[in-house]
Amino acid sequence: MAELKELLQGGDWKAEKHVPVIEVADKVKKGELFKVTAGVGKEIAHPNKAEHHIGWIAVYFLPKGEKFPYQIGKGEFSAHGASVQGADTSTVYTHHEVTLSFKTDKPGTVLAVSYCNIHGLWQNTKELTVE
Repeated sequence: MAELKELLQGGDWKAEKHVPVIEVADKVKKGELFKVTAGVGKEIAHPNKAEHHIGWIAVYFLPKGEKFPYQIGKGEFSAHGASVQGADTSTVYTHHEVTLSFKTDKPGTVLAVSYCNIHGLWQNTKELTVE
């Protein structure tokens, strides 16, 4: 039986279009809101067509010393060019990027997971320092 952790793929987002790119300041101020952006295809564009697209990106935060991460938020991307006339007949396409704000008193790790309808689950992490 496959386990979810075995299905998460990773890599360098500069060379692999499915790996989520996490953009957040290296240091944030304790207790103050800050923004985190997670997107796919920053260096190498990912297709956004009905037959091949990113369905969602979820962002988590694991405070240092804690066992489980907190889900900060999730963006679902529903428009991939489909219309009642069929696949790729619309001019509406959702961009696969989500921006969230949160605050924390602890340093830790920001984690992002993206889902490609053809190539599955992809992950990335970035360390966060709190001053």
